[in-house]
Amino acid sequence: MDEVIDGEEISARVREEVAEDVASMDRKPKLVAVLMSDDPASETYVRMKREAAEEVGIDSETVHIDPEESEEKLLSTVAELNEDDEVDGILVQLPLPDHVSEENALEAVVPEKDVDGFHPFNKGLLMEGRPRFVPATPKGVVRMIHEHGVELEGANVVIVGRSDIVGKPLASLLLSRDVNATPTVCHSRTENVEEHTRKADVLVAAVGVPEFVTADMVSEGVVVVDVGINRVDGELVGDVAYEEVSEKASAITPVPGGVGPMTVASLLENTVEAARLRDADDGQDSSS
Repeated sequence: MDEVIDGEEISARVREEVAEDVASMDRKPKLVAVLMSDDPASETYVRMKREAAEEVGIDSETVHIDPEESEEKLLSTVAELNEDDEVDGILVQLPLPDHVSEENALEAVVPEKDVDGFHPFNKGLLMEGRPRFVPATPKGVVRMIHEHGVELEGANVVIVGRSDIVGKPLASLLLSRDVNATPTVCHSRTENVEEHTRKADVLVAAVGVPEFVTADMVSEGVVVVDVGINRVDGELVGDVAYEEVSEKASAITPVPGGVGPMTVASLLENTVEAARLRDADDGQDSSS
């Protein structure tokens, strides 16, 4: 193995940039997370996001909704946050209870406050190559690769996983004129996945299966980005069999300490951008 791509180190630089941006603004941006779950993992994720926001000077709040409440309760809460002029960014923490439609919940957030980038309008802008808010994990993945000095233009990037949160938006981002990579997306119905993964210059594993990618599936010198976070026997492991794949990779992200910190940092970037866009719109409205 050549190098470990340190997500903690890169994300620290991103957070410093965000803190500088916030310090230069006339007001503090505000991020609100809506948590409708008593799942310890979800509570941990929300707490980490809140603490990271506060560290860079972003006001952060968590709205708790009892998971036994109705979908209408969640939607009405989001509607109130949409109308709150003090709120710049809204994220609905997933997963949601079975009786609540994830689609309805994500579409309830107005696009200009959708810092997760999950609203259909923002997805469409990304597909068109003129993104407003790129989902935080794909944004973080591309930033990590760039920061590590890996050239993406013209590179064969194989993504294992086609989720709406990672795989699909990452493919769109890689296709954009700012990146100009050549993405291939593999999924559960892809035959002979290893034939695709062995051709990768960069391999992104986001399939949600512990240690799915093994050494025989990659070529020497590949750059590997592991998005997976799986708990096995009390330990966190990725979607990549780290020890054996790292022997062939020129660079690889660890789990934990890789993509996770970059996801949080990218969310903070999106929140600052949301505040700026809203302030710009307010300025235009007042001058018209």
